[in-house]
Amino acid sequence: MATPRRDSTCLAQRRRRRKCGILAIGLLAGASFIARPARSDEGSAPNSEAAAPSAGLFDQETLTGDWLGYRKRWEDSGLQLGGDEIAEILADPIGGQKQRTVFEGRFELFLNLDLEKALQWSGASFHANAYQIHGRGLSQNGVGNLLTVSNIEAQRATRLFDLWLQQELLDHAVSIRVGQLAADDEFYISQYAALFINSTFGWPAILGANLPSGGPAYPLATPGLRIKVAPSPALAFTVAAFNGDPANPGTGNPQLRDASGTDFRVNSDRLVIGEVAYSSNLDPDSSGLPGTFKFGTWYHSGVFADQRFDTTGVSLASPASTGIPRPHRGDYGAYVIVDQMLWRQAGTTDQGLAAFFRAAGNPPDRNLIEFHIDSGLTYKGLLPGRDDDTTGIGFSFARISAAQSALARDAATLASVHRPIPDFESVIEASYQAQLAPWWIMQPDVQVILHPGARLNTSSTATAKPIPDAFVVGLRTAIIF
Repeated sequence: MATPRRDSTCLAQRRRRRKCGILAIGLLAGASFIARPARSDEGSAPNSEAAAPSAGLFDQETLTGDWLGYRKRWEDSGLQLGGDEIAEILADPIGGQKQRTVFEGRFELFLNLDLEKALQWSGASFHANAYQIHGRGLSQNGVGNLLTVSNIEAQRATRLFDLWLQQELLDHAVSIRVGQLAADDEFYISQYAALFINSTFGWPAILGANLPSGGPAYPLATPGLRIKVAPSPALAFTVAAFNGDPANPGTGNPQLRDASGTDFRVNSDRLVIGEVAYSSNLDPDSSGLPGTFKFGTWYHSGVFADQRFDTTGVSLASPASTGIPRPHRGDYGAYVIVDQMLWRQAGTTDQGLAAFFRAAGNPPDRNLIEFHIDSGLTYKGLLPGRDDDTTGIGFSFARISAAQSALARDAATLASVHRPIPDFESVIEASYQAQLAPWWIMQPDVQVILHPGARLNTSSTATAKPIPDAFVVGLRTAIIF
């Protein structure tokens, strides 16, 4: 199952951005501050800016308000502290490996320091955040699919996530970030896809299933360095190098191999990602509609197993095979993203109809998934009097590599083992995000999962059958404290 992305749907839209416990408590108690940085990938917690002391409960920006004025005072000094909880109930009454209802949640504490305000260190900032992940995920415990149903689904744990220092130069045209980073904070992000709950609309399965331990993405960050150059508001170049495997070597669930998020591994191979982004019509007074085009590419220097052949060139399905896959040095891929507003409500900057499109590919001989595409439509302010609500429908498709499909055919002809031929997994999702207060959202959601598990049945019996298509319903709520 692909590692799900960190939930980035609403926090990023609204804000534009045992060791673990000791570290989080120490940072919180010792500094008593934090500013949540803008995130482009996170999706279900409402806006978390400080509220005016006179605001009513349903008007203030956070549930806990301004803390008798201390929150604003700390903000003015460069120190901010905050937290949010995302919780949901999900069920698959039809299809999947088994039908069940689950509850899962993710509580986050985040800490940020504006070093320019606090220490007169021009252009510098520090950020840390930690998660307490609870409940059980529906993909792992029910549906059995690759495109993880929820973008907060992860192994139950209390873990550190991001921990980094950032320096901005040349009037914010250059930004350098170093520390424990996550690629899904800044790469392969669609502004409009962030509405959806399924994890593949964030960090897509083509990366989560193919990269070691799912890559540097929720819930596993890893040491890295990121450099961003923005010669103008419309153009940005971003490149980052990460430790190639965010979890310790071994078998089983990689999240258990770094259960606290504090291993800080730097001795594995490297993952390098680069992205260029161009935006048009950024001025809200422009007659044109805003849009963004992104092109990205990545390279991993590790060794990847062939999906079909062994070290002697014999099919892995053959009784004569050594059983040891042919090794390939390095892996790579590329992607494109288009975000475009199609129609805007008169007198507004972001209400109206928008569309997104993303596509990615990589070599089929060393990757489980060789091609990914998703697209969708979103509408903000569709219902009268509900200007901050967003609704949308999204579609995602992940095609299994040709080598994996050929391996299943080899099993039938060479070993008389008849399995379903792996082909694809796809999801159709419809969602409505209701902004009940600046600090509170509710989000009903439905998903149709086609070919759960992409018919990757590893059973050795001749009666193996694919997992039935699944229908998933859910309700998410998110609160900023």
